[in-house]
Amino acid sequence: MSKSLLSLAVAAFVLGGCSLIPDYQRPDAPVAEQYPQGPAYSPAQAPAQAAAEQGWKQFFHDPALQQLIQVALENNRDLRVAALNIDAFAAQYRIQRADLYPAVSANGSGSRQKIPENSSQTGRSGIVSSYSATVGISAYELDLFGRVRSLSEEALQKYFATEEGRRSTQISLVASVANAYLTWQADKELYKLTQDTLAAFEESYKLTARSNEVGVASALDLAQSRTSVENARAQLAKYTRQVAQDENSLVLLLGTGIPANLQAAKPLNDDLLSDVPPGLPSDLLHRRPDILQAEYNLKAANANIGAARAAFFPSISLTANAGTLSPDLSGLFKGGSGTWLFQPQINLPIFNAGSLRASLDYSKIQKDIGVANYEKSIQTAFQEVADGLAARQTYVQQLEAQTDFVRANQDYYRLAERRYRIGVDSNLTFLDAQRQLFSAQQALITDRLAQLVSAVNLYKALGGGWNEQTAQNEPLKEEAPKMRLF
Repeated sequence: MSKSLLSLAVAAFVLGGCSLIPDYQRPDAPVAEQYPQGPAYSPAQAPAQAAAEQGWKQFFHDPALQQLIQVALENNRDLRVAALNIDAFAAQYRIQRADLYPAVSANGSGSRQKIPENSSQTGRSGIVSSYSATVGISAYELDLFGRVRSLSEEALQKYFATEEGRRSTQISLVASVANAYLTWQADKELYKLTQDTLAAFEESYKLTARSNEVGVASALDLAQSRTSVENARAQLAKYTRQVAQDENSLVLLLGTGIPANLQAAKPLNDDLLSDVPPGLPSDLLHRRPDILQAEYNLKAANANIGAARAAFFPSISLTANAGTLSPDLSGLFKGGSGTWLFQPQINLPIFNAGSLRASLDYSKIQKDIGVANYEKSIQTAFQEVADGLAARQTYVQQLEAQTDFVRANQDYYRLAERRYRIGVDSNLTFLDAQRQLFSAQQALITDRLAQLVSAVNLYKALGGGWNEQTAQNEPLKEEAPKMRLF
């Protein structure tokens, strides 16, 4: 028995390193080597700190927004689920990894049975006792062709993918909180603008009403002035609703209420965000967690092919134990009571109606799906960054033009008001100036919000938002979860 065990141990040691997992080759990135160039894009910038290495506290300058992001990272439920998923996949990996080792168990049993006369071989009734104590392993598979190791590798890669999924969730959360906060602030500015404009329209309406009473302004002038007041009231109700709904959306992202000690917010036209360089498309491969997650899932599918291949070969499992057996409890550990069991089992697939071939084909198809998902994640990232770069340059130009447009409308409003008061122009020109100025001011706030949101989305698209402070260029460590006995 000892020679058989030794031979099997040697065979397991020699063949245990055998693996049928295909060599992994990272697919080529299906995107251009450079981001698009043209009138919509700014010139290439000098190398600087990448977005993925810039902490969100460095990127966002508004102290109130920094405070809200910190609250969300501590309380958001989606991020909490993502963290728990890591623990769940770590447990699954440890379960699969444990199959590489034999499970040793100890067993003790005892029985006493009365045998009647008609069932006794001696023709007399009596009591039969049996006691045993054994230590052994049960159905331990010798991983000669790497099936168990392939499954363990698959579980490990899925664990790594889940870690990247959490990073992706956090980056999305930081960007979502920032965008929700900026939208909230923009709607509050629009509400304040509409409130001030309504007061101006109401004052103008009162003046027109007095002019109408003395016969200077016509009924048409009065009706036109009233339309401006009612339109501003409708706008005020809309922004009142939007501010409340923005706050509700922000609370959902935070996972708790807005802090009572929230710091004062900076105005939208202040310096709220840092600028980040785009780098190269190849940088996205190791900075975007969703791309890394897709690649780990691809590696997991690749490892599963090794398990499907190993199923074509024989599998050997061992059951063995040793202990003592005695009819008396007192003699259980005396000499001569030793017992052992050695039960190897080999399983050789002969006919399975194509099941193993179909399983292998399925695993290869899953890998092809993983390749497509990986390539799609790269293409999506490339498109998001390219859109962000186009938005960054064009929004600068648009805001400059819109700011000049607001100034021009302010001059138009002041001149129209002066000429109306002295009776040179009609009320129609003055009302038109009021409405144009209000519309231009609204558009300026909306455009500034769109610029900020596009900058936040570019920061997210470049993989920023994972670190709180500036990163120290430390590579992500790929460490398997540690094995625990219990």
